[in-house]
Amino acid sequence: MAIEKIVVVDDEMMIRKSLETQLRNKRYSVASAEDLKGARKILSRDAFDLVFLDMRLPDGDGMELLEELAVKADGPMVVMMTGFGSVESAVACMQTGAFDYVLKPFSFDQVEVVVDRAASFDKMKLVNRYYVEEEGSVASEIVGKSPAINHLKEMVMKVAKTEASVLVTGENGTGKELVAKELHKNSLLTDQPYIRVNCAAISETLMESEFFGHEKGSFTGATQRREGRFELADGGTILLDEISEIAPSLQAKLLRVLQEKEFERVGGDKTIQVKVRVLTTTNRNLIEEVQKGNFREDLYYRLNVFPIEVPPLRDRVEDIPLLAETFLTRQARKHGLSQAKFSKQALTAMLAHSWPGNVRELENSVERAVILAEQGKAIGPELLGLGTSSVSLNKRTSPSTKASNGSPVISPKGSAGEVEIPTMEQIEKEHILLALQSTGGNRTKTADLLEINVRTLRNKIRQYKLDGAEVP
Repeated sequence: MAIEKIVVVDDEMMIRKSLETQLRNKRYSVASAEDLKGARKILSRDAFDLVFLDMRLPDGDGMELLEELAVKADGPMVVMMTGFGSVESAVACMQTGAFDYVLKPFSFDQVEVVVDRAASFDKMKLVNRYYVEEEGSVASEIVGKSPAINHLKEMVMKVAKTEASVLVTGENGTGKELVAKELHKNSLLTDQPYIRVNCAAISETLMESEFFGHEKGSFTGATQRREGRFELADGGTILLDEISEIAPSLQAKLLRVLQEKEFERVGGDKTIQVKVRVLTTTNRNLIEEVQKGNFREDLYYRLNVFPIEVPPLRDRVEDIPLLAETFLTRQARKHGLSQAKFSKQALTAMLAHSWPGNVRELENSVERAVILAEQGKAIGPELLGLGTSSVSLNKRTSPSTKASNGSPVISPKGSAGEVEIPTMEQIEKEHILLALQSTGGNRTKTADLLEINVRTLRNKIRQYKLDGAEVP
C-alpha cells in the first residue's frame, strides 16, 4: 500500500533532520527520534508504515529494535542504516527481518527508491492476503459446449478486454464467480490484483471498513490503520459478490467511488484515489430491488453497463456429462482416491435430475459419489444422493405449477405421475421461517443461525408478510 507514516531513528542530527525534511517535502507524515527509548515511545503511540533505523545508537544496538518489530504481524517495515557496512551485517539484518539496508552517506534518490519498493512490497503482501483463487475451480475455462454456454463464453471474451463494469446475474450455484474470474483473467489487468468481497457474508456495521478501510481509533477494536478492499484492488479488478446485500447508506459511497474514483477511510480525512474495474454478481432481480426501494437506481445503471446472465443447469442439460466427468477427475484428485467411472444408469439419473442447486449441486453430488465409490466398481445412481427429484427418462408426466400447499413447484417431465418439487425460493422460505420459530422470532439470533446479515433477513421477512405468510 502507499507509505504514509515514517519514523527516522538516528543520533546524528544532520542526517536525521535532513531525511525528515526531505520526506515531509514528499508529503509523508514523519516522526523522528535520536535513540531507542525515543523510538519505542513514538512507535507505541501510533501505527507507522516504515522505519529508517540506525545500527548504532547511544542507548543500544538498532538490531534490538529490529528484532522487536520483526515479530509483530502488523509492525512497520524496517530499513537499516549504517556508516560501517559489511556483507555480514547486511545479511544479519535481512535475516532478522529488515526490509532493506542502506549505507551512509546516501542520496535522497536512493531513499525514494527504497520507499517506493517498500510501498510495492507492502501492497503485494496485503493483496496476497485477499487474493481470490477459488479452490477446486476450473483452471482455465468455463466447462460446457452447449449453445447457452458458447454464447456466455462469447460475451465474456467480448467485454473482458474493455474497462466496462459488468453485472453477472444468475441463480445460486450457476457459477457467477467463475465468470467474474474469467473476465479478469482475460482482461488487460490480468497481472494486477483481483480482490473479491462477499457482500452477503459481511455485517452491515463492518462493510464500510471492509470496502474503504479505517484509521486507528476510528471505532472500538480499530487498533491499527487498515486498508480496504478498494485500496488493495487499485490498478486491478474488484468483485463485489452478491451486490444486492449492501446497505442503502453504503450504496451512495460506492456510487461516489464509481463516479469520482475516490473515497476516505472510516475515521480519516485523507482522500484516496483509485482506479479499479468493478465486477458485480447477484442472484436477485435488481430492477425489482430498485422498485422496492432497496437499491439505488443510479447505482444500478452504473454497475449494469454490460450485463451477463449465467444460464441455470436445466437450460444446458447437454453439458451435464462433461461437467460430471470434470468434477469426477477433480474430486478424485482432491481426496487422493482412484478415479472410478459413471455407470450408464448414473448418467441417465443425472440427465433426468432437475438440479435446483445448479452446477454447485452437481459437483457436490459427484464428490459424495467419489467418496462412497468402491474401488474397481462403476458409480451407480444410488451413490449420487439425488433423491426423489431424480426421475426416469423413460416415462412422461404433465407439468404442475402449484404444490399441494399452494407454492410454485418445478415438475420435471419424465416420471410416472406428477412429481411436485418445491422451488429453491420456497425451500429457502420454509427454512427461514423454521429458523425464526426456533429463535422465538429474534431477528438477530436468526440471522446468526442462518449466517446471513440482518438486513437480508428483514428484506425477506418483509416480502413474506406481503405474500401473506405468518412470520414468527
